[in-house]
Amino acid sequence: MRITSALAAAAILTLAAACGGGGGAQSSSAPNEPVKINFLSLAWQKESVAANKQLVDEWNKANPNIQVTYVQGSWDNVNDQLVTQFAGGTAPDVIHNDSPALAGFASDGYLLDLKDKLPAELKSDIPQPAWDTVTFDDGKGQQGVYGVPFLQESQVIIANKKLLDASGARVPTSDNPWTWDEFSAAAKKMTKDGNFGVAWPMKSPVNKTLNLALNFGGTFFQTADGKTTVKVGPEEREVLQRIHDQLYKDKSADPAALGQGTADPLPAFYKGKFALLPAGVYLRQQVAEQAPKDFEWVTLPAPKGTGAQQGAVSQTLSIAQDSKHADEAMKFIAFFLNGANQAKLAKGDWLLPTSQAAAADPAMTTKENGWDVATASAKNLVVAPFLKVNGFDEWKTKVATPVLQEYFANKITIDQTAAKLVEDGNKVLERYQR
Repeated sequence: MRITSALAAAAILTLAAACGGGGGAQSSSAPNEPVKINFLSLAWQKESVAANKQLVDEWNKANPNIQVTYVQGSWDNVNDQLVTQFAGGTAPDVIHNDSPALAGFASDGYLLDLKDKLPAELKSDIPQPAWDTVTFDDGKGQQGVYGVPFLQESQVIIANKKLLDASGARVPTSDNPWTWDEFSAAAKKMTKDGNFGVAWPMKSPVNKTLNLALNFGGTFFQTADGKTTVKVGPEEREVLQRIHDQLYKDKSADPAALGQGTADPLPAFYKGKFALLPAGVYLRQQVAEQAPKDFEWVTLPAPKGTGAQQGAVSQTLSIAQDSKHADEAMKFIAFFLNGANQAKLAKGDWLLPTSQAAAADPAMTTKENGWDVATASAKNLVVAPFLKVNGFDEWKTKVATPVLQEYFANKITIDQTAAKLVEDGNKVLERYQR
């Protein structure tokens, strides 16, 4: 999920500690005092923060005996903050995070297993593939559910409509996306007059390439006899090679975008320097808000390989193991993440709701700003294999990011890339094997 500019993360410690230990939710000794719950939110976009605060206000007005305090956190350093709070017994009761972070906290005993606390309506409204993203080993060989998944991100293609139409390429639909071969052919058609067909910003290449690798069944990890190792075979190489070919064989990809972050190429996109920008669905917000008034754009589904699957990572709400008011916290989560409210949260964050009721909301299926294509892409999301890999974060940071950056910069071959990912990666994973 997105990591954004720093907010006042210190408020997490300050507010939680101010309310005492055990998740900051200690009841007053007076019997008529309301139960007090702290809710750590990582919402950061203006619309999203407003939606979060509105729902907390609605809850507090309707539930005078269970009062929720909104605590603003930041994606930038939330996990470091939580480590400190869990150790000190000051963690918030309800914790917003993303699913990759839950595995370690679950195995360390810091998060409550929710499987026996989930209301039937909430459980049935969210499909099993989303629940799979929050199901982890508790460190003792038992599987537990350590969060409620509520927002997910898929990859789409944001296209310059004028250049797309002029190319004569078939316009892909959710029911009939481009194959990767069609995608490459379309990008070549749009490469002319000094402009390019596509831009691949690869400053942070790992999540994008690993999630798209599932198009061809590429998982990058395998587990045998309880031991997980890195795998880079023909399936994993497909997407890597195809993007590399667009850069150096077809020369249909804009080299200027290569070292940029996801949103950095947008000014060039608006000027027609390239026609297609593969990106997470959330980037539609910046295009909608920042593009020149005469700029026409459309959202296209991501290309498909032997399949159309993409890896899913979920934003989640969890309950601290030490919370003194876990039942009340679960009631708040069930309200906060019902279908109608998930639609509001997804709209505010420009992401995809896991709730089936939310996905059917007219706000999620309108053609305006590509919501119909974005929401339809959720059907291709499956649990990202790397979610279950202990040590993935270190592998991603220390091995995969620099190696893939070298590969896409054409400094090493695909064989050298595979060897480094596997050999250096397995040294990292070895330290995490139990």
